Amino acid sequence: MLYALQDYTYHAATPMRLAALMARNVWGAPGNPLSKTEFGRTLFASADLFANVTRRYGKPEWRIDSVTINGKPVRVRQTTTWASPWCKMIHFSRDIADMRQAGRKALEPAVLIVAPLSGHYATLLRGTVETFLQNHEVYITDWVNAREVPLLEGRFDFHDFVDHVKAMVGVIGPRAHVVAVCQPGPPVMAAAALLAEDKSPDRPASVTLMGSPIDARLAPTAANNLAQERPFAWFSNNMIHTVPAPYAGALRRVYPGFVQLYSFMSMNADRHRQAHWAYYEDLVKGDGDAADKHLEFYDEYLSVLDLTEEFYLQTIDYVFQRHLLPKGELVHRGRKVDLSKITDVAVMTVEGENDDISGVGQTQAVHSLLPNLPAPLRELYVQPKVGHYGVFHGRRFENEIYPRIRDFIARADVAVEAAQQEKQPANANAAA
Repeated sequence: MLYALQDYTYHAATPMRLAALMARNVWGAPGNPLSKTEFGRTLFASADLFANVTRRYGKPEWRIDSVTINGKPVRVRQTTTWASPWCKMIHFSRDIADMRQAGRKALEPAVLIVAPLSGHYATLLRGTVETFLQNHEVYITDWVNAREVPLLEGRFDFHDFVDHVKAMVGVIGPRAHVVAVCQPGPPVMAAAALLAEDKSPDRPASVTLMGSPIDARLAPTAANNLAQERPFAWFSNNMIHTVPAPYAGALRRVYPGFVQLYSFMSMNADRHRQAHWAYYEDLVKGDGDAADKHLEFYDEYLSVLDLTEEFYLQTIDYVFQRHLLPKGELVHRGRKVDLSKITDVAVMTVEGENDDISGVGQTQAVHSLLPNLPAPLRELYVQPKVGHYGVFHGRRFENEIYPRIRDFIARADVAVEAAQQEKQPANANAAA
C-alpha cells in the first residue's frame, strides 16, 4: 500500500513536474534576454526547485576516474572483484605507471570500507573513498537495492552480512584492514572475532569503527530512543512493506529506503528546509557554485535503497533492543561471538562530538569488550565539532580524522609484521 501511495504521488505530480522542467529550460536558456534578470532567475529558481523536489533519484555513479597524489594525477579503474546477489565488492585500482610518476610504490595497505546498509547507497562514501585512495588500495561494499533482488535469491539477514564481510576479507588476502562506517560496526566486529578465534590467516590486521552503534545503550540519541520505546512488533507491523511489480524483487518484504529517508529528514526538518531555501536564494542571486554543491549533496542524500525485512528487523532486535554484542550474547550460526578472542587485530574507534545518530560512547564501548587486545593495538578518537556525517566526510574528516586512521593502519601493519617475524624463529626451532 505504501509503495502504491508513493507511486501515485509521483505520477500525480508528473504533469506539474514536466511543466516546471519546461519553464526551467525557458528561463535558463542563454538566448533568453530575461534569463539574466532577477525576474528570470526567480522563475528559473522556482521551477528548478520544484522539479528537483518531485523527481526520483536513482543510484548515483561513483565518478572516481582519477585522484591527485603528490600533485600528480593518478588514473583509477573500477573493477568488481567479488559479488553476490546482495553486494558487489568494488576495487578502485590505481594505475601503476601513474603511481610511479607520483613517487609512490604500487602496492600499499589494502583497505575494505564496509559501507552502511541503512538506506543509502555506498556512493554516499565517494569522498571517503577518494581520501583513502591517497595511501591505500581501496575496496568497498556496494550493496544492492533489495527491491531489485528476485525473490528466488532467498533471504539476506544479519548473519549473511557477517558472512559477506568474512568472504570479502578473504578475497582481498591476508591481514587486510577494515573500516566500518556506522551500521556495519557490530557485524564487522563479529566477523573479526570469528576469524580471530579460528586463527584464520584472513583475519584483518586492523578494524576502524566510525560512528558505529556497538553499544546503543550509551548516550542514546533520538533514533536509539525510538527503538527502545517501540515494541519489536511495532517495527514489524508498521515499517515493513511488500515490493510491488514491476520491480525485480516483487513480493519481497522490505524496509523501504524512502521510509528511512523520511525518518532521517524528519529529525532535522528545519535544517533541510533551510538548505533548500538557501539553494533557491543562490539560484536567484546567480550563485552557481553554491547551488551546485547543494545539488551534489542532495543527489546523493535522496538516493535510497530498500533493506530486506529480515536484516532490518534483526538489526533492530540484536543491536538496538537486546544489545547482544556488548552483552556477550550474540550467536552466529550456532557459534557464540566472543570478542575476547581478538588478540592481534588492532582496533580504532572514531566518533563525532555532535553525532545525533550514534552518540559519543557507543563506538568506543568496543574497547571494554576486548580484554586480551594489547594497549598498543588500540586507539580512541573523538572529533570535535562534527556530527554523524562529518565523521567520514568533509574537510575535518580529510584534514583531522583521516590522517589519524592512516597512521593507525601503518602502525598496525608494523605490529603484524613484527609478530610474524617473532613466530618465524619459533617455527624454525620447532622444525629443527
